[in-house]
Amino acid sequence: MSDLTERVRTRLFPALLTAFGVTFLAIGLLSYGNPVEAGPLESPAPSIIAGGPSATPLLTLPPLATPPPPTPSPTFPADRVATRVRVAALKIDLPIVAPPPPPNDYPLCDVAMYLGPPLKQPGEDGATYLFAHAREGMFLPILTASLVQNGKKMLGMVVEVYTSDDKLFLYEVTEVRRHQLDLEDAVTATTEQVWLQTSEGPKGTPGKTQVIAEFLSQEDADPAEAHPTPKPVVCG
Repeated sequence: MSDLTERVRTRLFPALLTAFGVTFLAIGLLSYGNPVEAGPLESPAPSIIAGGPSATPLLTLPPLATPPPPTPSPTFPADRVATRVRVAALKIDLPIVAPPPPPNDYPLCDVAMYLGPPLKQPGEDGATYLFAHAREGMFLPILTASLVQNGKKMLGMVVEVYTSDDKLFLYEVTEVRRHQLDLEDAVTATTEQVWLQTSEGPKGTPGKTQVIAEFLSQEDADPAEAHPTPKPVVCG
């Protein structure tokens, strides 16, 4: 009997304790080590769900810059006309007026005149066409200069044209033509130019001398300089 008791004490009882201990660990009633104080529960990390309230915001690029509107082209004043022409190198300085209407439309003296549409005014794409007699105080220096090497000395000269809205347009002489019979090239010009025409002989001489100058620049002008007082004379 004592032998049986000894077996229970030394073998069976420890085996039962071990079995119960494993069970208690499994259901959380026992733990190893020091106890840990309970702390506040941490919120679980937010789930990243596209479009949800806790979604991580997507990186958004800034909107493309809206391009500025194109700068409008300057509006050409409808009533702008040339009022004065000056070629300092030839000592030409004349008021400009509209040509007299038919039937008495022979060019006036002591002034230059401009041709109307389809010819242009300064500031427009095309040719401004100015003409005057080859007489003293008028466009005679153009005729005289054109007789020497077909006017090569005039190349590079600056032509100043003032306008009724107090602007000054500068042009550079690039070509001299003798014995011209038409205005076709002036009418069809597409770049800003000024053409100066004078006669080559007495009344009725068909050929004309043309000086062509290309646009250089535009600036504001003193109103007094832009508006000389014309004193046209009827000449025959």
